[in-house]
Amino acid sequence: MKPAVRNQLLRLGVVTAVMFCFGFAFAPVYRVICQLTGVNLQAADMKLTGAAPAVDADRWVTVQFLTTVNGGADWAFKPEVDSVRVHPGELTRVVFHARNPADETLVAQAVPSIAPIEASSHLRKTECFCFRQQSFAPHEARDMPVRFMVDPALPAGLDTVTLSYTFFDVTSVARSATAAPPS
Repeated sequence: MKPAVRNQLLRLGVVTAVMFCFGFAFAPVYRVICQLTGVNLQAADMKLTGAAPAVDADRWVTVQFLTTVNGGADWAFKPEVDSVRVHPGELTRVVFHARNPADETLVAQAVPSIAPIEASSHLRKTECFCFRQQSFAPHEARDMPVRFMVDPALPAGLDTVTLSYTFFDVTSVARSATAAPPS
């Protein structure tokens, strides 16, 4: 084999390996970036704590729901409704549906994101499937609830908030974590 061809194949192999590793490292790297920057706060930072604020019955906010499945996996993952109108301070429940299409048990993790950025600190969750990894048996389908509240302190000019989830297949990460010997 010619040295130029060998070098090109080596470069392509390195790029492929780096891209493969990036796919598995994306969710943990995303968490670290969010912690460092405070952007698109992670699920633990969105929990409702303390007494619930009074409901602002004079104001409506539309909360839109978007879903993405990372890596071209064949998961079925979608919200039951595309959006809801809520009063700030009102506790609301929305259901997302997920289904494992594979013939094997798979583990998924949903990573939330909120837009616009000004709204990210005003959406509080009390229950969310994104708080932990979800294990699905072969062909298992599941309804997964999210309970949230839009804080009445949301800036007055914001009347639409988008909550999006990216669904990652983390089966290999979960398997390697359970297979690793304790330190």
